[in-house]
Amino acid sequence: MATIALEIMGFFLGILGMIGNLVATLLPYWEISAHIGSNIVTAVDSMKGLWMECVHQSTGAFQCETYNTILGLRADMQAARAMMVISVIFSIMACLVSSVGMQCTVCMDGSAAKTKVAGVGGGFFLAAGLLSLIPVSWKTHEVVQNFYYFNVPDSLKFEIGSCLYVGLASSILSLIGGGLLSTSCCDDPDGSRRFRRHAGGYPYPDRTGTSGVARGGSHSMPHRPTGITLNPTNKNQTLASQISTSSHSTTAAQGSRKPARQNPTASYDVTGYV
Repeated sequence: MATIALEIMGFFLGILGMIGNLVATLLPYWEISAHIGSNIVTAVDSMKGLWMECVHQSTGAFQCETYNTILGLRADMQAARAMMVISVIFSIMACLVSSVGMQCTVCMDGSAAKTKVAGVGGGFFLAAGLLSLIPVSWKTHEVVQNFYYFNVPDSLKFEIGSCLYVGLASSILSLIGGGLLSTSCCDDPDGSRRFRRHAGGYPYPDRTGTSGVARGGSHSMPHRPTGITLNPTNKNQTLASQISTSSHSTTAAQGSRKPARQNPTASYDVTGYV
């Protein structure tokens, strides 16, 4: 039961991490302009992301321009793009694989490889969290380092954007969720499969270990007499009815040996009509 709770918690944490990574990848709020020193004019805010640069004016106008080139970008920007996209893909794969291997689902039910599949899904979540954590931490370090450089003009300094915070939180959630799902590989398959799930949904004890038949083979139920039930009252009533039937049959057999007597009223019908 505890393993199922951990798997469900890890799965939902992984989904939250996937959504956060997707938001951080698409939105352009990785770094925003810093209004310090001579750059104290707040009428215009500029922001940069992985795919575009945007400008927000105090009048409410919001303009974005995508990067015109891919190969012309810096190497760290290209690496950050690739890592974030692969992280989202790994998160989607982790959701699909984990939904098959979790014990609360009916897919692969009764198979010994079910826990291994859930562990593989947790590994995908761990990989997604690491891939998103690297570019987020890298970009955060770059923004902080450029902010404290004295030779950089104030108009070119940026602060940490909201997408970096979202990306960091999403990476941590993906790592925690993947770790919880990976605990399924450490679960004992014999202990976790001690009870089987039938069509009614209630667990019944698995007698494969005590019936003397190898696992995966056919099971034969012991023969039980049809005339005797498990209820003691019904059992006594059945025995009494059998004794009474045998006594009546014995009496009938003894009466059949005696010679038939002439009954003067043999011609009288039992219905009352002659």
